[in-house]
Amino acid sequence: MQLPRWTAYLALTVLGAFLVTAIPRGDDERPAEGAAERARSGEAETTPYPRLVVLGIDGLDPDILEDVVKRYPERMPNFAKLIAESKGIHVLGTSTPPQSPVAWSSFIVGRGPGGHGIFDFIHRDLETYAPAPGTVTKINTGSVWLPGKWEFPTQDGGDSNRSGKAFWTILGEHGVPADVWRMPINFPVEPSATGVSFPGMMTPAVDSAYGEPSLFSTDPPSRAVDDEKVQTITVRNGVAKAELLGPTNSFIEPQPVEGHPGVLAHPRSKIPFEIYVDEENDAAVVDIADQSIVLQPGEWSAFVKVSFDMLPMGVSSQAGIVRFYLRSVSPELELYASPVNIDPTDPITPVSAPEDEAEKLAEAIGLYYTQGMAEDVNALKKEMLTDEEFMAQTRLVFNERGKMLDLALDRFMKKKEGGFLFFYYSTVDLCCHMMWRHSDPDHPFHDEAIASEDSSWWSDRPGSTWRDVIDDLYLRMDPILGKIRERVGDDTEIIVMSDHGFATYRRKFSLNTWLLENGYLVLKEGHHRELPRRDPNWKKVTIMEDVDWSKTRAYGIGFNGLYLNLKGRESQGIVDPADADALAREIAAKLEAIRDEDGTVVVLDAALTSEVYSGARVAEAPEIQVGYNRGYGNSDESSLGRITPEVLTDNTGGTFNGSHLMDPSVVNGTILSNHQLAVGDPRLEDVTVEILHTYGIEPDPEMTGRPILEDDLR
Repeated sequence: MQLPRWTAYLALTVLGAFLVTAIPRGDDERPAEGAAERARSGEAETTPYPRLVVLGIDGLDPDILEDVVKRYPERMPNFAKLIAESKGIHVLGTSTPPQSPVAWSSFIVGRGPGGHGIFDFIHRDLETYAPAPGTVTKINTGSVWLPGKWEFPTQDGGDSNRSGKAFWTILGEHGVPADVWRMPINFPVEPSATGVSFPGMMTPAVDSAYGEPSLFSTDPPSRAVDDEKVQTITVRNGVAKAELLGPTNSFIEPQPVEGHPGVLAHPRSKIPFEIYVDEENDAAVVDIADQSIVLQPGEWSAFVKVSFDMLPMGVSSQAGIVRFYLRSVSPELELYASPVNIDPTDPITPVSAPEDEAEKLAEAIGLYYTQGMAEDVNALKKEMLTDEEFMAQTRLVFNERGKMLDLALDRFMKKKEGGFLFFYYSTVDLCCHMMWRHSDPDHPFHDEAIASEDSSWWSDRPGSTWRDVIDDLYLRMDPILGKIRERVGDDTEIIVMSDHGFATYRRKFSLNTWLLENGYLVLKEGHHRELPRRDPNWKKVTIMEDVDWSKTRAYGIGFNGLYLNLKGRESQGIVDPADADALAREIAAKLEAIRDEDGTVVVLDAALTSEVYSGARVAEAPEIQVGYNRGYGNSDESSLGRITPEVLTDNTGGTFNGSHLMDPSVVNGTILSNHQLAVGDPRLEDVTVEILHTYGIEPDPEMTGRPILEDDLR
């Protein structure tokens, strides 16, 4: 509930009699009135272009799906029907490595990583060895000096790093209507000449590349205290003052960074706000940007529009939207704020194509999450939210996505010419990442008390607990599939696909620490690997600051990538290209020989990219893609270039506890269709070519896929 600023104190006095509960209970997706009748009218048989719907469910695992359908047949009728039509659940070959940006890029352009150039979430800067985004080109910044503390920022780069033409672009070139909704790795947005295009995963927020939540607390959790977006607040006379941090202000000259001598950075833009506390009514009012939001503990606000001034007098500002969640009023005041999302009604960069479609969507369903990973996994990692609070937030996203789907289906079925529709769900993937431990009693981060808690308010399944959360994630997708089938009718071809599967993640491996212990990575004289985090002398040790590159032959950056310090490529490379293959094979053999304390193989396959990739961009790939065994993965710290104390440690929180950043054979994807498959080993690139084949379009020469469905069943 939003009120004008002047009503803040008045709101507190009437709060007990007038409250709005913002957490939805039960699905709020509107019924598709009349759509089923239209779909059965025979319209699809007379359209110029066949109707084809692809439902992308990130992380849908074939083995888990099979198990859930068998154990809950009464709750999975739509998947059971599609499985029967598809003659079983088919494994869909994923990418190497099986990371979402890599896999979805393969689907988008119909070629492997060696052709499209996306090899990891994280690439590296060849000059500094620092982590760099994997999906966009290097950003080069500069500035023009202005009087006083101001400067005018200049920039180039930041374009898509993916090579190849998106399949919906090809469809548009041939006149095929094509709508793509929340497509991962579709930022910057690639337009559809004959439809709408909305980006999904990897779409940035206003405040950062992936979106950073905030916590305002009188007693912040220990895991989050070193985060600049965690603010310790003090309540005085019933009021706490705080600041919502936004994007860095590149108009202001870089300033010294507190606690980092010699480091300069552009300061963050800020919006000051107040939290008015009413302990008697167990409530608070968030007073920000001329709006007052009344909340009780456990309540979520709607999105609030905010604007960050970048220059004086409002000459330049960046609009965004944020939503709040009141965790508690007493004994501690705690308020969560979502990452500042791009405002679809006033975007600082396009979040749809055509650009005005984002605003039209907001007009139809209300302000919505525009950031790529809308389910706020970072908030749970940093203990800004509990598991239950995180799942409440994911339900907001899920219900919002349902409204989008209704709108997408309305638009799709109104097209008399037929055509293509892609729609994407992220809920299974991101919730499995964070909630897997509750379904795995052998996980070192398993908490039986939480696992036993009732979760029926989230699952809408009486008697369910968080131990059943993986099952319930799959069960929640069945009505989505049912809705699509009802709306589009039996004549429409349907494909359900995932980019990869899922597995438990129990043990963290530090690739850079292993390289250090085996002599491939060497630290500067007097430098040592990190101390344990609890040590008072702890500090980060990184390949950027602490490595002696004159002696280092290999290093790790990214979740699966191992690079050689190659002469002529890296700025301080020492490995002769003529020796690279032999060195890579030596390291790969040693990686595959690693055993855990109980004898378990840690690395299933250290794949030489020269052997697994083909295409114009193979030279940019890591020399080795490390394929971890089920239960293992490179640690977040090592993925960002840190050298941590130990090679292998238990995964006890602060990161994913379920994962797919492993060997492809462990976490392949899923494909189902109401048309039978003609091949026994389909891959992501094949689905792309199959889509084009549906409309009689020849694939681009660089595409490596093939048609995979039976033509005589169309």
